[in-house]
Amino acid sequence: MEEETKPRRPIINCHTHIFTGDHVPPYLAKTFVWWPFYLLFYLPLILWAVKAWNRWDGRVRFSTAYRWLRRARYRAAIRINRARWLSLLRWAIVALAVLHVFYILYDWIALLVKPDDSITNHWIVYLRRQLEEWSVLFPIDSLALKVALVALVVLFIRVGRNFILFILKRAWGFLQLLPGKMTISLIERYILLCRFTLYRRQSRIMAQLRAQYPSGTGFVVLPMDMEYMKAGKLKKGASYYDQMKELARIKKDKAYSDILYPFVFADPRRMQDDPGFFRYSFQGGNVSLGQCFIKEYIEGHGFSGFKIYPALGYYPFEEELLPLWKYAADRGLPITTHCIRGTIFYRGKKKPEWDEHPVFKEITSRGTYAPLLLPELKNEEIQLNFTHPMNYLCLLEEPLLRILVGKARDNRIRDLFGYHGPGTPMDHNLGHLKICFAHFGGEDQWKRYLELDRYTYSQQLIRKPDQGIDFLYNHQGELSFGKMEQVWKFGDWYSIICSMMLQYEQVYADISYILHNEEIFPLLKQTLHPDNKKLRRRVLYGTDFYVVRNHKSDKQLVAETLAELDVEEFDLIARENPRVFLGL
Repeated sequence: MEEETKPRRPIINCHTHIFTGDHVPPYLAKTFVWWPFYLLFYLPLILWAVKAWNRWDGRVRFSTAYRWLRRARYRAAIRINRARWLSLLRWAIVALAVLHVFYILYDWIALLVKPDDSITNHWIVYLRRQLEEWSVLFPIDSLALKVALVALVVLFIRVGRNFILFILKRAWGFLQLLPGKMTISLIERYILLCRFTLYRRQSRIMAQLRAQYPSGTGFVVLPMDMEYMKAGKLKKGASYYDQMKELARIKKDKAYSDILYPFVFADPRRMQDDPGFFRYSFQGGNVSLGQCFIKEYIEGHGFSGFKIYPALGYYPFEEELLPLWKYAADRGLPITTHCIRGTIFYRGKKKPEWDEHPVFKEITSRGTYAPLLLPELKNEEIQLNFTHPMNYLCLLEEPLLRILVGKARDNRIRDLFGYHGPGTPMDHNLGHLKICFAHFGGEDQWKRYLELDRYTYSQQLIRKPDQGIDFLYNHQGELSFGKMEQVWKFGDWYSIICSMMLQYEQVYADISYILHNEEIFPLLKQTLHPDNKKLRRRVLYGTDFYVVRNHKSDKQLVAETLAELDVEEFDLIARENPRVFLGL
């Protein structure tokens, strides 16, 4: 008689989102597009237009006229493809249209910025004279006709659009900045929101996610609180509290109650503005929740942990968060934190207190220590100061946490942790805090790790596979801020995160979003190698649905991950490790 195989535990996707476009501030284009032009990219208007288009398109597609037009269009297209002279004629018409649009745009830009004397511009002018002499380029006086022709080529002729942009970027150097990588990412985010704007309810998006996985699959759902990112106000009825109420209803639904693990988003600025968000008392270092929003959702609705997104403009060790982290650490509640360069970040001006790091120091020209300078000026760079994984050492390491507790404005913080002065260890700490670094630092940092073959700190995982980087102490065993400065400035985030996973029992990382990039899998397999006994137990499967949808669907990500990893590796990160992380 054959031995029955033990049923495997269900998959748990540790990183998903189901918030709607209404929960996103209207001016995401702020800092990407100059003022006041970013006001034109008003997200609610764009979403409304997409909804209106989809409604109209849905009606038209099933009409008799559309069916006739579709067949007629195909007959015309196939006739052109099968007749060589018609194909050549089509090519000539397209080429002619592209040439005219190029020179129309060239003239429009020249009205704003005078062309320089580069060889590119000389050739553009020379070619124009030749085309006019050969009667290939015709004068177009009508502005309406120019606009229509430009719209036709830009919207419907992709090859022509790319060609025009390629040449214009070489004619004017400033156009090299448009569109940059981050701008393209922002455009993709707009497209993504438009893709899911058909769903007004989170429950509809949740249904789309669930349909891509086997029955019984679990999902960690991470809400977003973007009201403090200085990108405009949310519409009425779409506040963070409204988002959470709906999420609680979904959790209560019998269809999802056993497979949904929603988190609570924690923003220290909301704690400041709303005293009812987080109330607590403590005795002997143990935190108890008073009647508050956190208690309602964690202890009342059974939410599973906390989500933070420091790129929105705060450190993970803000004073307001410390009592909450003590509560979470003592109860084994997980915290998932954003740890990748992204397009969602604080859009306001840099505050004076962000000029220097609150804890880390650097050596000055005089040979003395001063607070670590944070010289970044652009918002997309400033976000990295909040997102940097070394910030979490300020929570996990008692000597660094002691600095923060000593600076606290609220005396209760010092009493909570048993603070006795800067030179004496505290009675309580956060070394047992359970943290997951979402996105594992980003695929760019994985690539950087592989490229840094001469940097000492990027070799530590190989030299010391059970420890990685010793962040705090020098060879004499003394606390070294100089060492921390070097790792902050030059260390790759893959090495930093892996080292923290090795040194702290409750630190994890998920592969959400980055798993769309097939280039990560060789290093991921190395990370999951049986020799890496600690490291492999701290990696979590997650996709970042629906944010990752611009690249691949979730069912494709599952299929590709199963193809790249063996069964034991996949089961470890998708079935076993998530259960430990969630305390199931």
